[in-house]
Amino acid sequence: MRSKLINICLVLAVVIILLVFGLYVRIGATADAVVVMKTSGMGCASCTARVSKALQSEKGVAATEVDLQRGVVVAGYDSKQVSAEKLVRTVTEAGFASNVQSVITPEQFRKVSGHNVGRLAGGDGCCGRGCCAK
Repeated sequence: MRSKLINICLVLAVVIILLVFGLYVRIGATADAVVVMKTSGMGCASCTARVSKALQSEKGVAATEVDLQRGVVVAGYDSKQVSAEKLVRTVTEAGFASNVQSVITPEQFRKVSGHNVGRLAGGDGCCGRGCCAK
């Protein structure tokens, strides 16, 4: 009888621990919109990392891409959780002037770019044009 009570207590403890951890896990956002932003002031890889980190801290952002040379920032986001305008403010608050160039669907982005948002063509950070040193 005593071992049965101990087993029940252990099972309840595990269930409670799993529930507590479940509350702290951030469920990944699913992008139903993609904002393309024209951004100025980025000059190095540190700038791109700062922009990506700022955007990814926003609830609802699923993926980001930063094209330093063209001054373009792309973010896939859940439009029910965050707006394109809020994402522009986030980039601006990170220190880089930004404005919305367009808001499109993930499917439209895939047709135009040839890849899913957040997955640069080439898969290794290369633009996919064959110009990167291997």
